[in-house]
Amino acid sequence: MYGHVNRTLLITVLCVLTGVGCAQREDAAPVKRVYTGSSIHDYERASLAGSTYTVERGDTLYSIAFRANLDVRDLARLNQLADPYLIYPGQELRLQRQGASRRPGGPQSVRQPAQEIDHSATKSPPKTVDSATNKEYVDVKNKQNISKPKVLPKPLEVLPASKDIVWRWPATAPVIREFSTTEAGNKGLDFGGAKNDPVFAAAAGKVVYAGNALKGYGNLIILKHNDDYITAYAHNSELLVREQQWVQVGDEIAKMGDTDAERVKLHFEVRFRGKSVNPRHYLPRGAQ
Repeated sequence: MYGHVNRTLLITVLCVLTGVGCAQREDAAPVKRVYTGSSIHDYERASLAGSTYTVERGDTLYSIAFRANLDVRDLARLNQLADPYLIYPGQELRLQRQGASRRPGGPQSVRQPAQEIDHSATKSPPKTVDSATNKEYVDVKNKQNISKPKVLPKPLEVLPASKDIVWRWPATAPVIREFSTTEAGNKGLDFGGAKNDPVFAAAAGKVVYAGNALKGYGNLIILKHNDDYITAYAHNSELLVREQQWVQVGDEIAKMGDTDAERVKLHFEVRFRGKSVNPRHYLPRGAQ
């Protein structure tokens, strides 16, 4: 099944990037399905009615706020989250203030956060401290157990809003071919350079493809920057990142090469919701 899914993914990407066998299709939906992942359009507004919600992999604070019919800033304040609102799988978020009711017609049960529970009526077992290790022990039925600190999962990375994306040029080499809007024109910028010149991430994001299975692109990297934007880096001699890896703007992700190309170059594309756009509209002015 895994192989079938990978093959389907590569065929979809191939159609999107090359247009081979897809010349009659102008629909950008396959790119969005492959690269953008879940967004608020995949959820129903106000579908979360409880007082708390446990974060699942793939969730963002924005999608949870949408489903809970809350302003994301109110949800962040309710859970004492600071920008950029990092959350992690298994984290429990409060969707309403304690004692408040989200719907008319009767009170809802509210799960009290653990830190607010009164334990004064419960007698705790005696504790001792090992002076040699400074570790605390609890004597339960004559068994000594070392108290272990809670280890929280690594927070999920948060993709920025389009207005918050920081762009930079993917190469220091000169541009040798410009973007074209003609049907058979260049759908990105081509940079000339020497073999193994560095190739940089044009913006922070996640590696959604790293390989050489797409004919005509050689060793290719595709980065997802948010639900709107992806970038592609083709013809590399060496790939320095792997799929599912997160990179920061300016990170070196590959070495320039001539795989599936007539010369050493970097072919660079920016796509907005699956449609090729001129990278010069986003990259800093005056650098090239």
